[in-house]
Amino acid sequence: MWWKEIDASWSLFLDRDGVINERLMGDYVTRPKDFHFIKQSKNAIVYFSSIFDHIFVVTNQQGVSKGIMTDRNLLEVHRYMIDEIEKAGGKITKCYAATELKDVPNGLRKPNPGMGLLAKQDFPLVDFSKSIMVGDTDSDIYFGKNLGMKTVRIKTIEFIGVEADTTVNSLNDLIKLWEK
Repeated sequence: MWWKEIDASWSLFLDRDGVINERLMGDYVTRPKDFHFIKQSKNAIVYFSSIFDHIFVVTNQQGVSKGIMTDRNLLEVHRYMIDEIEKAGGKITKCYAATELKDVPNGLRKPNPGMGLLAKQDFPLVDFSKSIMVGDTDSDIYFGKNLGMKTVRIKTIEFIGVEADTTVNSLNDLIKLWEK
């Protein structure tokens, strides 16, 4: 039960689509009005805010490079998400988004470690061996493993090619592990 060791010195990394908000399969959340929190995810982040000093969102958003949305659209969506979480009493330390196309080699996109390395650069106290990555796809889990993090998979319809350290149905179910 590795989660029993967690204290404020740990960091939490969250994927966005499919973890915090409802994922639009084959589409992109391009406006705040299209961003819908998954049931209880906002409350779960409020709960985690009392445990972790740092909570980061790391999200692949190639819709920007495809011209489906702009950097400004993405910032508006993230501002809305953060504002709603803060109104509920929670926090997001910072959002990192990889906006390049998926075929760009060595970019920021998960499973590459770039967004995690940026978080470490911006917040030097981040220790990947004391970090958790929560995601719903293999690229999320590989991202966490590539940086030496504990990994948690949110169950989805996605193919599972790599096992996470723990699998749950939602962020809210992750809370239940802590409370056991």
